[in-house]
Amino acid sequence: MPYVGLVKPWKDDMLKAKRFLIGLAAVVITLAGGAYAAGIYKWTDADGNIHYEDRPSGSATETRMALSYSRTDPGSVQAQKQGLADSVAARQEARAKADEDAKSAAEEAAKAADKQKKCETYRARLQTFIQSRRLYRQDENGERVYLDETETQTARQKVEELIAEHCSS
Repeated sequence: MPYVGLVKPWKDDMLKAKRFLIGLAAVVITLAGGAYAAGIYKWTDADGNIHYEDRPSGSATETRMALSYSRTDPGSVQAQKQGLADSVAARQEARAKADEDAKSAAEEAAKAADKQKKCETYRARLQTFIQSRRLYRQDENGERVYLDETETQTARQKVEELIAEHCSS
């Protein structure tokens, strides 16, 4: 039994040693990785092809490239994102305004065409009043009722007012 007591401290020492070695390996790998990736080498082979490698090749034409980097400023990235969002919103707003303008222009064109059509109708009616000897209207039974001179003049004045309303610029 006294032998069992000696095994436990030995096991604890082994665990501590393993932990230490694992930690040391992690530190070495981390530092070696940074040093390993620290340089890029450029060299040209005998055929004139350019090669880029992360380790020296030993070629006579080899040069180490000077590389540098800087951290990206989060504020400038956010400003770029906001600028992009603003420009997209401005484009959408411009499209909506253009669509609205096109719609209102189409409505105005339809109104102008309707006004022109009414103008032509009223002018044709006035020509009928001028050229016809006798004017008539149909009553509820579908029979003709001829207009007298005052009714003709009243109808003619009404058509002239409609022409003035719909045929003006």
